[in-house]
Amino acid sequence: MARTQVDELDDTGWKLLQALQADGRAPLKTLSASIGLSVAATAERLKRLQEAGVVRRFSVDVNESEAGYPVKAIVGITVEQPGKKALLEVLRNSPEVLECHHVTGADSYLLTVVTTSMIDLERFIGSINGYGETRASIVFSTPIERRGLVKPGSTSRA
Repeated sequence: MARTQVDELDDTGWKLLQALQADGRAPLKTLSASIGLSVAATAERLKRLQEAGVVRRFSVDVNESEAGYPVKAIVGITVEQPGKKALLEVLRNSPEVLECHHVTGADSYLLTVVTTSMIDLERFIGSINGYGETRASIVFSTPIERRGLVKPGSTSRA
């Protein structure tokens, strides 16, 4: 019988995920010490989490403003069905778009975008206005940054 994602997420699996989410560059030796397994067992556990699709990739968290993109906005767009495929192709090729969510409600999609200036944000929004009605909210600050998952049923992040 094939192993499922849930099979890999016992207490040890969650400990490994927590350690990886805290530092995705941690060496296997450090990870193994934090979860109480040998380096070989930790490597095997990590490999199984990747194969199961639980761990999709390892990435770096870049400070957009410090990297030259001081303007961040959440942009909603309402698009009629025939235009969705074409819009998504434009969005996939737009360097301003960090993420795109297909959502319910008034908007078809919610985008997180970054630009080098308000003028560039206006230009970007103008480039997609032909696909539907847009709404933009400028991000002043992010009091809770994107963070890692915790085990379902956890009552705190501690």
